[in-house]
Amino acid sequence: PHPQQPLKNSTKVGICSSVLGEEWTADVVKSIDALVGSCVVLPCTVSHPGTYLSTSRLRGIWHRKDKWEEFFYHDDSTKILDSFKGRTRLLGNLGQNNCTLEIVDVKDHDNGPFCFRIELVRKDTDQPSKEKFSFVEKCADITMIHDKPQLNLSPIKTATQGKPYTLTCSVHHTCPSHPPQIKWNRERKDDNITEVHKHIHSGIWEAESILSFVPEEKDDESELTCTATFSAGIKYEAKFTLNVKRQQNYNHIIIPAVAVTATAVIFGLFCVLMVKKYNMWNRMSRLSLLQK
Repeated sequence: PHPQQPLKNSTKVGICSSVLGEEWTADVVKSIDALVGSCVVLPCTVSHPGTYLSTSRLRGIWHRKDKWEEFFYHDDSTKILDSFKGRTRLLGNLGQNNCTLEIVDVKDHDNGPFCFRIELVRKDTDQPSKEKFSFVEKCADITMIHDKPQLNLSPIKTATQGKPYTLTCSVHHTCPSHPPQIKWNRERKDDNITEVHKHIHSGIWEAESILSFVPEEKDDESELTCTATFSAGIKYEAKFTLNVKRQQNYNHIIIPAVAVTATAVIFGLFCVLMVKKYNMWNRMSRLSLLQK
């Protein structure tokens, strides 16, 4: 097949002839959601037969599926479609088989399909050779999201005065290079805030902020708010009213009980002393009578 024909698997064409006919392959995320105004990453890996090829020998291009010369990304920025100029870049290193594409400031029309093409570059001229492989049967579609993303607060439970309390705010996103920033409406001196970033699955990440503090009586019925700020300044909030259970105060029982016990002990000691004193007086009186 001709190198510029749609290829599911590149076979024995140009670059592959020197490596015993093995195939070039690419894996691209098939579909992904993106928040309009934010950014999105299209995960992509490419593999080639034979020995290692440096990034300088390879050129990665992203183009339309039906119009191969309309470029979403090209290392020559003058060739990129005007509507995508300044908004796309390769995150990966082609020499390490990473062809991941990032799109920032996502627009309504950024729905693709986005197809990846790789070209072998000549060593002497740094110009592309005839060996070009487009993987048009493995293109990515983007579904635009206009609704606000779901912020999750957990666990929602009653706090206890004087005991450590933890609340987690999390949100999914599609851009690890510009993750949403999560802030709380309370950041007191003794509060502890931990940020965690997780890769959930292909093209989806999670930003998480964990707030830990010791509630006081004055925190009862207070409102806790976490705000996630996405790229382009888009903000979303989640709120929670904190209920603080007061610790039982047994002083009104303990103090009187201690006082009564102490009084009883003192009174008992006094009685013992009085009895001893009476017995001593009684013995002395008897001795006096006998002497007479």
